[in-house]
Amino acid sequence: MSPMTEDHRHDDDRELVRHGDEHAFGVLAERHRGELRVHCYRMLGSLTDAEDLVQETMLRAWRSRSTYAGRASARAWLYRIATNACLDFLRGHPERVVPVGDGSAPPPSELPWLQPFPDSLLDGVQPEGMQPDVLAVTRETIELAYLALIQLLPPNQRAVLVLRDVLGWSAAETADLLDTSVASVTSALQRARDSLGRHRGGDDAAVVTSRPTAEERALLGRYMDAHARADAAALSSMLKEDVRFTMPPQPHHFVGRTAVGDFIGDSLRNAGAFRLVETTANRSPAAANYLRVPGDDTFRALSLDVLRIVDGEVAEITTFEPELFGFFGLPQIWVPRDR
Repeated sequence: MSPMTEDHRHDDDRELVRHGDEHAFGVLAERHRGELRVHCYRMLGSLTDAEDLVQETMLRAWRSRSTYAGRASARAWLYRIATNACLDFLRGHPERVVPVGDGSAPPPSELPWLQPFPDSLLDGVQPEGMQPDVLAVTRETIELAYLALIQLLPPNQRAVLVLRDVLGWSAAETADLLDTSVASVTSALQRARDSLGRHRGGDDAAVVTSRPTAEERALLGRYMDAHARADAAALSSMLKEDVRFTMPPQPHHFVGRTAVGDFIGDSLRNAGAFRLVETTANRSPAAANYLRVPGDDTFRALSLDVLRIVDGEVAEITTFEPELFGFFGLPQIWVPRDR
C-alpha cells in the first residue's frame, strides 16, 4: 500500500469515527479487533480477559468517538483506548503483577490466569493485503515463556515494552499514547529491558521462528503417539534433563526428567484410553488430550498440552484445562473417525 493510499485510508477512518453511523463504526473497529485482542493478551496473559477488554475497548471507543481529534490514525486511537483499558484492569487486579522473587522467571503454575492462545486467531491478525504497519506475530513475542516473563514488569513498563519492542512504535508515538514524555518512555523501556535481561533463560532467546518447524511437529507426533499408548518410558526419553512441567491454574510444578517422567507415569497408569489431536498455540506445537475412562464409551476433553522444544527435546510442557477448546475449534466430546 502506497503512503498516499495509506494517508487516504486514515482520512477515511477519521471521518468514520467522527461522523459515521454505528454500522460503519463497527466495520472500522472490527478491522482492528484481531490485533487488539493479541495486544490485550500480551498485556494480561489471559485470552478470556483479552476478549473482555477488547469488547470494553469497542464500547469506550463508541462512547468517546466525539472526542477523537483525528491527530493520530484511528488504529492508534484504538490502541490508546485498549492499552488504557488493560492498565485500568491491572490497577484493579494488583495480584496480576508477579513479585520478582528469587530472580528467575516465574513458572506458569505461579500465574493461574495464564491461558493459551490459538494460532488460528494469530493468523487472522494479518490477512492478505493488510496495511504494512500491522506486524506479523512471531513466536518470540507470543510464546508462553515470554508471556510469563513480562508478568514481572509493572504495568506501565509492560505497556511500553510491548508498544516499543513488539509493535515497533516510536518513542514519540508511545509517549503520545500513554500521555507521558519521551524521556519517561525511554526510561521505562530501559528498565523493562534490564529486568527481562536479568530473568530471561539462556535458551529462550534462541526462539526466532514464527511457526512450529517440521522437526518440532515430528516430535509432537511421537509425543502424541507415546501418550496414546500410555508409554511413560517413551515420553520420558523425549524430555530434556531440566524439563519443566506446569498445570495452570493448578499449583503443580515439576522440574527435571525424573520428576516429570514419574508424574506422567503416575497420570497415565490405569487412567483409561487416550486420544490426542494436533493443534498449535502461541506459535508452539500443542496437543488436545481426550480421555475415555474405564466404564465410559466417550472420549471427553481432558487438557491441552503446549510444548516448548529446544534442540530436539521437550524443554517445557504447560498443560491447560480444556475450557478454551472452543477457541481452538475443538469439541468437548471427541468421536474417533474410525468409530
